[in-house]
Amino acid sequence: MPVSRLLLAPALLLLLLSFPALAAKLRGEVVGISDGDTLTLLTPDKRQVRVRLAEIDAPESRQPWGSRAQQALSTLVFRQAVVVTVQDTDRYGRTVGTVWVDRLNANAEMVRQGQAWVYRQYLRDRSLLALEEEAKQAKRGLWALPEGERVPPWQWRRQGQSSQPAPAPLPRASAATGSAAFTCGGKRLYREMSSCAEARFHLQQCGLSRLDGDRDGVPCESLCR
Repeated sequence: MPVSRLLLAPALLLLLLSFPALAAKLRGEVVGISDGDTLTLLTPDKRQVRVRLAEIDAPESRQPWGSRAQQALSTLVFRQAVVVTVQDTDRYGRTVGTVWVDRLNANAEMVRQGQAWVYRQYLRDRSLLALEEEAKQAKRGLWALPEGERVPPWQWRRQGQSSQPAPAPLPRASAATGSAAFTCGGKRLYREMSSCAEARFHLQQCGLSRLDGDRDGVPCESLCR
């Protein structure tokens, strides 16, 4: 075999091996919604996979419209059978991809409804920009907020939560999980949290922002994987 072919063969092999990864798909049922752009998928082999919707960025939980964006994603996909076209894995170990419910692109639908921004840093599908502009002109979703409250999540994370008005903590708020109940004021530190549910309660209901050091809306990463 000529030397040129010997050199070409490994390159072709690597190229062929890369195609399955690029076209990888996950199937399963959505069993959890963390926020407006992150969900938990239960696969047929009973694995739970955290999925970050690619190319969009929804308001963080404590931003204006954050809880509404989470509810919108829940309405679209919760308890639905979905297919995830995988693009990547992020630094938190989440699968990044496009979520399909039948023929509906949930990523694009969240933008069309005004529930999320186009995440320009990671944009591949430029048609999302037209959907965002359409939602903005129609004042759908978050675009109906006063301009001062429409802060892109990536900018909000850089600025830190201190520059944004935080919802007042509920002095006697509680969230039941089985026989346990969480209350504000009892715990302050990451090491005192016994579960992801408790950590989320203290972040979202009590305003304990120290639990979310990287400002991504997910408290206590080792608990909330």
